Amino acid sequence: MEKGLAFPQDCRDFLHSLRMKSKYALFLAFVVVVFVFIEKENKIISRVSDRLKQIPQPLADANSTDPALILADNASLLSLSELDSAFTQLQGRLRNLSLQLGVEPAAEAAGGAQGEAEAKAKEPPRPREARPRRHVLLMATTRTGSSFVGEFFNQQGNIFYLFEPLWHIERTVSFESGGANAAGSALVYRDVLKQLFLCDLYVLEHFISPLPEDHLTQFMFRRGSSRSLCEDPVCTPFVKKVFEKYHCKNRRCGPLNVTLAAEACRRKEHMALKAVRIRQLEFLQPLAEDPRLDLRVIQLVRDPRAVLASRMVAFAGKYEGWKKWLAEGQARLGEEEVQRLRGNCESIRLSAELGLRQPAWLRGRYMLVRYEDVARWPLQKAREMYRFAGIPLTAQVEDWIRRNTQAAQDGSGIYSTQKNSSEQFEKWRFSMPFKLAQVVQAACAPAMHLFGYRLARDAASLTNRSVSLLEERGTFWVT
Repeated sequence: MEKGLAFPQDCRDFLHSLRMKSKYALFLAFVVVVFVFIEKENKIISRVSDRLKQIPQPLADANSTDPALILADNASLLSLSELDSAFTQLQGRLRNLSLQLGVEPAAEAAGGAQGEAEAKAKEPPRPREARPRRHVLLMATTRTGSSFVGEFFNQQGNIFYLFEPLWHIERTVSFESGGANAAGSALVYRDVLKQLFLCDLYVLEHFISPLPEDHLTQFMFRRGSSRSLCEDPVCTPFVKKVFEKYHCKNRRCGPLNVTLAAEACRRKEHMALKAVRIRQLEFLQPLAEDPRLDLRVIQLVRDPRAVLASRMVAFAGKYEGWKKWLAEGQARLGEEEVQRLRGNCESIRLSAELGLRQPAWLRGRYMLVRYEDVARWPLQKAREMYRFAGIPLTAQVEDWIRRNTQAAQDGSGIYSTQKNSSEQFEKWRFSMPFKLAQVVQAACAPAMHLFGYRLARDAASLTNRSVSLLEERGTFWVT
């Protein structure tokens, strides 16, 4: 009885054991299937990896292989559809690279060239390259005709021209003549000159007296001699009861706005100014070597006998000693006066000799001009100066030269630019006492020889118009 009851319990245990073994068998079979599947995937991964390794590394880098081609962390690939899409992208990038390398099929290249040509045809025309900005310095001394020659640049609309801006520095900063003080003044002039060429007109505000307020000043020296300072928009509406000492000539303007003037300077194609306070050419080397500037120096000289005769009229108070010596017939002139005259001539000569030697820093940047040649052939010399500066001369300037060099008589005023230039440049010969000419010739002989000014042997040769005191030099003066 007990054995009959025990049999079913054994069957149940057996069936339970069989079910457990079946589960393990199924689990084992599942593990085997998964293992096989992983092996197959690994083989696929290996083949794809080998294919990718066959692509040259620079090429793969150049095309920035899409992240879709990178294996995931679980070592499985994306679906075949995504893989196909990724390879399509890679194919497009490879084609782009081939186009860059110039290895596209001929038909596609022709089509691409045609498309590129059509695209270029639709593009607006490119503007012509702007001419390089020139910075022209008219370097002279007082009463050499620099105001007249400066007008050659002032009359051209694309040039921003300043008339003697260094006058303010001379009036504000005092330097004794000679030695280190002379060098110090030259450095100050040079540094201010550089800032002006860069259109930093604010540098002048520190030297204008009284000081400008809100960049407005009524005391800009000879503003009326610079057209750019009297044009719109620099010429602001006139302000009643505001007196401007150096006002514009042909229109009424408000006080000079330095900010507007600086902006106008930057808008102009070129910059030019004249200065009679730059004496040593060698101090300009940093400006010639400054990559922001394209400096052109035109040194204007004149017969020192004519210069002295003109100064004695224009600045009579400074030459009382000379006049007294002439009137009283004293045997000798004061040595200090003679030394000053000799020093002026020597500084001009030394600068000219340096320019004519053409050192590397000055090569192609220096031109020497005699005022007498400009007076005789103004239009020809203007063309030479513009050609040297690399600026096309406009008809506007040529018309001004014709109108202002054939006047019936010279204009009034010590700075007049209206002249019968071919008649007046030797007028000094008929009013200068011979003994005064002798003093100048003795003090300035080296400079006169360099510039081609002949010495007068006696009073008759000084006043005889048929005796030329000027050697012909031609293009020798352009370097």
